[in-house]
Amino acid sequence: MSTAVAPAPPPAVSEVPEKKRISAREKRQKIENAYAHIDLSRDTIDWASTIWIVGMHVGCLAAPFVFTWSGLVVAGVLHWATMSLGICLAYHRYLSHRSLKLKAPAEAVVTFFGLISGEGPPLWWAATHRLHHQKSDQEGDPHSPNDGHGWSHILWLFKKREATDKQALYEMYASELLDRPVLRALQNYYVFWLLGTAAVLYAAGEFFFGAGLSWLVWGVCVRMVCGYHSTWFINSATHMWGYRNYETRDMSRNLWWAAILSYGEGWHNNHHAHQADARAGHRWFELDPTYWSIKFLKLIGQAYDVKDTKVYSR
Repeated sequence: MSTAVAPAPPPAVSEVPEKKRISAREKRQKIENAYAHIDLSRDTIDWASTIWIVGMHVGCLAAPFVFTWSGLVVAGVLHWATMSLGICLAYHRYLSHRSLKLKAPAEAVVTFFGLISGEGPPLWWAATHRLHHQKSDQEGDPHSPNDGHGWSHILWLFKKREATDKQALYEMYASELLDRPVLRALQNYYVFWLLGTAAVLYAAGEFFFGAGLSWLVWGVCVRMVCGYHSTWFINSATHMWGYRNYETRDMSRNLWWAAILSYGEGWHNNHHAHQADARAGHRWFELDPTYWSIKFLKLIGQAYDVKDTKVYSR
């Protein structure tokens, strides 16, 4: 499972002029260079992403001083909406692995929740995650623990990547998503959606409870930081610790506490063995709350063609 935090506006998704098209080999080389492990220096750091991530963590320091019960409730509800529905269901199982199909308005709603998680635009997230699966724990994996635990957990997000590198990534790993209207609208105005959501939270908290700053700090900073680390543990911890139901070519593991923090994504070895499966928990005790949401959407007719192979360990 990948994550991206890119507060700077991403390049607009559009057709690349013919004269600027590059070969598949050149695209692959650009992607490998962009995602290779490096020792970060001033010239290789993506300062916008770094400042955003650090800023969210610094904002959490104010949380005890602006605590309100309503702010805590907002943080909890948004954490579930953005992480379980947004990241786990929409970004991961729907966009990255096509484990199910969604109708409107469910597609727009859950993808929007993924967007305001602060983990990056949908194309970036899906393409990076597909790259991870193709190169998992090998040279070219964006966040392999082989390159260091710190790198796999967070440092890989600090590396600067040029707009052309991102475009090559989209075309190589997410080409079928490029012309989706919902994704284009969310992708091209990513930062504005993020800042707009923060403004709405502050205004609503102030208007209804006189707690605008509490809703802003808890509903944005605390909620995002908790969501970030729960996702980052999938990139790092579940490739280091836990048990395996399946033999795979990578080091993926099932890790119970990571599954709790990530609404079922911590059953990572199951996922790497059956990547297109909409269900992450394969044994009776491997609870998967995100799959429960998928079943509900299927029940009300908003999800269909849900892939559930039922080839599980016992």
